[in-house]
Amino acid sequence: MRIFSKHVLGLCFGLTLSGITFTSSAHSAPTNVSFSQAPFGKTAEGEAVSIYTLKNTKGVIVRFISYGGIIQSIETPDRDGKSGDIVLGFADLKGYTVDAAKGGLFFGALIGRYANRIAKGTYTLQGKTYNVPITASPNALHGGTRGFDKYVWTVRPLPATEHEAGAVLTLVSPDNDQGFPGTLTVHVTYTLNDQNELRLRYQATTDKPTVLNLSNHSYFNLGGEGSGSIEDEILKINADNYTPTDTTSIPTGDIVSVAGTPLDFRNPMRVGDHLRDNYPQLQYARGYDQNWVINGAYGKQPRLAAQIFDPKTGRAMDVLTSQPGLQVYTSNSLDGTYYGKTGKQYRQTDAIAFEAEHYPDSPNHPSFPTTELKPGQNFDYTTVFRFGVRR
Repeated sequence: MRIFSKHVLGLCFGLTLSGITFTSSAHSAPTNVSFSQAPFGKTAEGEAVSIYTLKNTKGVIVRFISYGGIIQSIETPDRDGKSGDIVLGFADLKGYTVDAAKGGLFFGALIGRYANRIAKGTYTLQGKTYNVPITASPNALHGGTRGFDKYVWTVRPLPATEHEAGAVLTLVSPDNDQGFPGTLTVHVTYTLNDQNELRLRYQATTDKPTVLNLSNHSYFNLGGEGSGSIEDEILKINADNYTPTDTTSIPTGDIVSVAGTPLDFRNPMRVGDHLRDNYPQLQYARGYDQNWVINGAYGKQPRLAAQIFDPKTGRAMDVLTSQPGLQVYTSNSLDGTYYGKTGKQYRQTDAIAFEAEHYPDSPNHPSFPTTELKPGQNFDYTTVFRFGVRR
């Protein structure tokens, strides 16, 4: 069911046509979106990895790989029709399996079982204490030492329709995987449509009570991958409140108004305007790395969470989600160690991530929206990245 139009809050989508047609035998008639597959190397264990390409007739091209469900590139036109890659990443598998893994960077990856942090890697569920490996001392971050970003997912193409194409990525996480109980079956559906929307639908079931928080960790730069800082991009976040943290990025349990703080993006504001303010929350994270409480009911239809616009290129993006929170991260850990797809050095503020998810450390905060998943329940949340240009 289509629930969004091509125009949202003044974004203009007059993208140039590329004349792409659908080529899969799954649908004989020409369509507006195509799907293709190619090899992308093998892991150190010998597992074959593929790269998948989605294209629409308005110039949007999305590539993802089966390793970690990683979104390897997203190409969109600028206001002059010139195409550019707007996510950071690597040209080969080694960049993800070795470099990104070593640096704890999670470029473009699916994150699970628990996106974001769990305090000291410990939580209690139904009276029993569980321990997750510490990966960002003193806490567990993004699912332990081998989270979902480090698995090869099974990818099944979907039958194409006239207006969209995509695939379902599947992973079965065994009982006690990284200290999480229950055999968990996860399906993540990636679809690209002719309205320039990349849709990520997360679904999961379990055979034992467990906790779950799934997200994507793409690093966006609407000026283009390797183009430098995103400080001049204009950001709006549809949130009146956020969850402040302690010095280790663990929420205090409070939900606080953004009013009068550098975290108030309710009106469009340049990312860099307050990035270096003398404000404790920014000091702790060395930039923006906070969870905003998105306005509106969660768990239903995706609602607007954020918008970002690059004045230089005219590229714009909406983020919509049915998740309760949005972690916005200004790539504070990029230190120049790694070089991306075009050989450019990645440094702090060279990208911004929009991690739509439940709140950090929710298993230890009963007042937060629950992340508990029980047998018979279906985890089902959707995030949409919609691309466009402003003239």
